[in-house]
Amino acid sequence: MAKGKNKTVFFCKECGYESAKWLGQCPGCKEWNTFVEEPVIKTAAGKEISRTAAAEPSRLSEVRVTEEVRTLTGIGELDRVLGGGIVTGSLVLVGGDPGIGKSTLLLQMCQQLVNTEKKVLYVSGEESVKQIKMRADRLGEFKKELFLLSETDLDRVVDVISRMKPDVVVIDSIQTMYREEIGSMPGSVSQIRETTSVLLHLAKSMAISVFVIGHVTKEGVVAGPRILEHMVDTVLYFEGEGSASYRFLRGVKNRFGSTNEIGVFEMRGCGLVEVTNPSEYMLQGKPENESGSVVTCSMEGTRPILIEVQALVCQTNFNMPRRTAAGTDYNRVNLLMAVIEKRLGLRMGDCDAYINVAGGLRIHEPALDLGIIAAVLSSYRNQSFDSSTICFGEVGLVGEVRAVAMAEQRVLEAAKLGFKRCLLPQGNKRQMDIAKKNLGDMELVGIDTIHELLGVF
Repeated sequence: MAKGKNKTVFFCKECGYESAKWLGQCPGCKEWNTFVEEPVIKTAAGKEISRTAAAEPSRLSEVRVTEEVRTLTGIGELDRVLGGGIVTGSLVLVGGDPGIGKSTLLLQMCQQLVNTEKKVLYVSGEESVKQIKMRADRLGEFKKELFLLSETDLDRVVDVISRMKPDVVVIDSIQTMYREEIGSMPGSVSQIRETTSVLLHLAKSMAISVFVIGHVTKEGVVAGPRILEHMVDTVLYFEGEGSASYRFLRGVKNRFGSTNEIGVFEMRGCGLVEVTNPSEYMLQGKPENESGSVVTCSMEGTRPILIEVQALVCQTNFNMPRRTAAGTDYNRVNLLMAVIEKRLGLRMGDCDAYINVAGGLRIHEPALDLGIIAAVLSSYRNQSFDSSTICFGEVGLVGEVRAVAMAEQRVLEAAKLGFKRCLLPQGNKRQMDIAKKNLGDMELVGIDTIHELLGVF
């Protein structure tokens, strides 16, 4: 029988849609200019598909559900983001910028796991075993043995895993793995899709937890087809500025727990150190009695985090005022500036405005609105905001302050750090008054519209 011939097809980098010819717009995800050409191997003609093991549907009432078996990593912040530990047989994708600390985090996780009698295999396609050993020595003592493998051929990696039967496997990184059957370069769409499929089948069939490291593009998403994120059970992003010491581990997908949870770490010479009280950490170095500085509260999953919002408003010498937003949505800042100008009658059209969320954390929650407006007003009027006061709430286009979720947890977090007064939506205050929650010495001030903020300074 003649061997199969190589051919080329076109894949969409976003969703993995396959086409025999190049298309300007993907029919699957409707994105433009996402098709790339990849060689594939044509299988031999006349191959019959076995139908002896046909799948049978199951009745919903007959399915028995058991609680997932979880393994604690020994790193509390990582366990929080994973939803309570590693689920046996899960496939976890960890993405992040180069040098942000992805490999360090997972190597520290391996250190904790082997110290609890777990068999762990660390596979690296980017470093030799000596390089991994040098990095491991900086992290401290490994009480038990960690197995290392420097290999890029996925078939050899699968063979080692099948013989070893480890509890946890780390693949660093998915872009370096390849299969010879796929006639394309490592990191291509077809290679990443095929290797991820093999690792997924391996994790489910052998009940092995697999962690996969993925590089990100300049847009901040994992390189390769977006179908990679759909195939895995959990997607974690490791974020932070390379020049700063803080790192944030954010869960954006989790089939076994809540999403949008966040873990906070500090990078030190000995590795990553957990930050157990992010609110206190974020407020370090906050200036006292300075205009344009306001403390607000954001919910990251189930965790309230106090953050400082800074604003600098000054007269512009140009016809077009400048707007800059760091750590929050730029368009949202423009919207809130328009609300201030329209509803409060303040001239913002001839002022430059710079908004910054101190600490490097990116916040997109609407509850940040009231804090941004308070900081802008403080800087515009050059009057300081009370340092013992916190505020949060969503602001609408007519200047109303709307209620937000989990207000009680936000107030309790502020009280724990010594704040005495809280400006919050009137709707949330009424709910707390009805529930008669004991908030200690915290004074609650309900706000209906942003006009009431003018009397706070």
